[in-house]
Amino acid sequence: MIYFHKSIISQYDTIHRIEVLKKAISRHGVPEIINSDQGCQFTSKEWADACSQHSEMKVSMDGRGRAKDNIWIERFCKTIKYEYIYIQPEENGADLFFGIKRFIDDYNYHRRHQGINRTVPSKLYIRQAAWS
Repeated sequence: MIYFHKSIISQYDTIHRIEVLKKAISRHGVPEIINSDQGCQFTSKEWADACSQHSEMKVSMDGRGRAKDNIWIERFCKTIKYEYIYIQPEENGADLFFGIKRFIDDYNYHRRHQGINRTVPSKLYIRQAAWS
């Protein structure tokens, strides 16, 4: 299985998640599988209805209490806390928002990652997308 995209988003409401799903499908097409945790947004009727509009897409959910199922985002959260938030506390919410945005941009577009052979994630994503 190849993971083409892992999007970091800042809101937890169901409507926003559905909009992100629609945007991703319009940009990249319908995926074979969409995987989520068991958060209330993903167990809601609205989310189920949005997913059911794409019969070719299988819906998968991580097991309850299974942090290892979502290990990539769990590791990212630890990284951003220890490399940015804890060492550079911001004065207000706007500064924090833009600081996190800069961190994520650097993380995705400039930082080499050991787990993918010292490659920058955006370069790997572009390379994989070109092969498919």
